[in-house]
Amino acid sequence: MKFGLLLPAGQAQLEAGGTPRALVELAREAERLGFASIWAGDSLARARVEPLTLLTAIAQATERITVGTAVLMPAHRNPVQTAMTLASLDLLSEGRLVVGVGAGFPGFSEQEFALSGVAFRTRFSHLDDVVALWRELWAATPKAFHGKVLHYDWLPEGVRPARPGGPPIWLGGATPAALRRTADRYDGWLPYPPDPADYASGLATIRAATNRAVTPALFLTVYVDSDPRRGERVLEDYAQGNYGRPLTEMSGIQATVTGSVPEVVAAVRRYAEAGAEHVMLRVGSLEPGGVERQLPLLAEVIAGAVA
Repeated sequence: MKFGLLLPAGQAQLEAGGTPRALVELAREAERLGFASIWAGDSLARARVEPLTLLTAIAQATERITVGTAVLMPAHRNPVQTAMTLASLDLLSEGRLVVGVGAGFPGFSEQEFALSGVAFRTRFSHLDDVVALWRELWAATPKAFHGKVLHYDWLPEGVRPARPGGPPIWLGGATPAALRRTADRYDGWLPYPPDPADYASGLATIRAATNRAVTPALFLTVYVDSDPRRGERVLEDYAQGNYGRPLTEMSGIQATVTGSVPEVVAAVRRYAEAGAEHVMLRVGSLEPGGVERQLPLLAEVIAGAVA
């Protein structure tokens, strides 16, 4: 198994005492501790440091660690310009980029799409068109592109990324439609189902539908604490501060775990048994310095999970 860390780049976490420059140092420390990857999230509804800008700084400050988006919302950006930005980031990182993408979540993302000028009802077709366009721009110089919703009669010459064909693109989502689309056109799967059995079922559906290699990844919110009540309180504060919703609601949507190091290891292993191979850990804390204090505990979790 491989493990990654989601950077605490949201406004709520920064207001609790973090700084954008400290995020770069946090990434360097994660690399030193043996994390395989570092990730940045994306949102218009919840203010945060822009992920591609942040990952560019991290790519220059690190040497080996994979840098990735978890997840990028392509609807928020011009597709052609984003293809050039991602290719440039892949070049600067010397081929260490993974692009996790998503199409939003009902009840959370409608206003963001309206602000971006993309119809929420066609968000999946828009996402698939954008990804197809990126790959064409990275591989060749197409004169035009006509998808389901995107149509361009002229396209500029694109920036060539470090890797032929461009960085791997992983899809976030676990609906039946998302599983089919992952099998058809994506390089990895990055969901967050609360039940490992649902993860196993989703992965089996993907593998039954394709012969391509699809990386099975997982987005897991975690807080390591031997006192379960304290851990629940920290996660509750995080859910309210980050989403404005209670932990009971968010933990029914997103995989979430708290407990001692052995208890968190056991939870991770259940997902490993379900097929997860790359686990992205998000520390669910708004405490000043909370992620930094959790980092060595997460290193213990990683050591226990891979033992």
